Amino acid sequence: MAHKPGKHYQSARKQVETREYQLEEAVTLIQKIKFAKFDETVEVHLRLGVDPKHADQMVRGTVLMPNGLGKSKTVLVIASGDKQREATEAGADFVGGEDMVNKIQSESWTDFDAVIATPDMMRSVGKLGKVLGPRGLMPNPKTGTVTVDVVKAIKEIKAGKVEFRVDKTGIIHAPVGKLSFATPALVENAATLITAVIKAKPAVAKGKYVRSATICSTMGPGVAVDTAPFSVKAAG
Repeated sequence: MAHKPGKHYQSARKQVETREYQLEEAVTLIQKIKFAKFDETVEVHLRLGVDPKHADQMVRGTVLMPNGLGKSKTVLVIASGDKQREATEAGADFVGGEDMVNKIQSESWTDFDAVIATPDMMRSVGKLGKVLGPRGLMPNPKTGTVTVDVVKAIKEIKAGKVEFRVDKTGIIHAPVGKLSFATPALVENAATLITAVIKAKPAVAKGKYVRSATICSTMGPGVAVDTAPFSVKAAG
């Protein structure tokens, strides 16, 4: 049996017109129609005209949110020797080596939002693909999470670095802040993400690249966003 949306959701939904809104207008609207009792996360969903089954159409990258994400991320660092001490001093929440790999393997432990590993630990970390891969937590040199500079990586993640990656249905889902943020801060964060995704367009992608864009809060309805202005920005 399909779950019927509650009356609060339906009433919020009724206030959203079936058209594309300018980003600032869309953010103002989702803040106005909120009904949840907690500070919801705001997410942007971009449906792309790519086929992620082809490696050359994979869209992924990282972007630093100019206004952070409203909550500090829990960071695990898997390193050896002095790098463990550096990670602890830089504010990592969990630090270890083989012991952390074993804990994740034996307990399917994932009480963290990001994993950073030093290159020398990747042989061990590679065994964690089944646990970390599906959650998007696997360290990767392309996103700066396999590095000897653990201090920089920790600082960036804590400051609000967002990793985006197209899923197998061709959609990117990414957080851009909290509903309680000032409207301009949310608009700037969302614009930063959309521009980064447009800049990451694969050379082989044909036809319309951003098929649709939606912004929503955790509990609220989605609001369609016009991404045309960002294509100009990314090209410039």
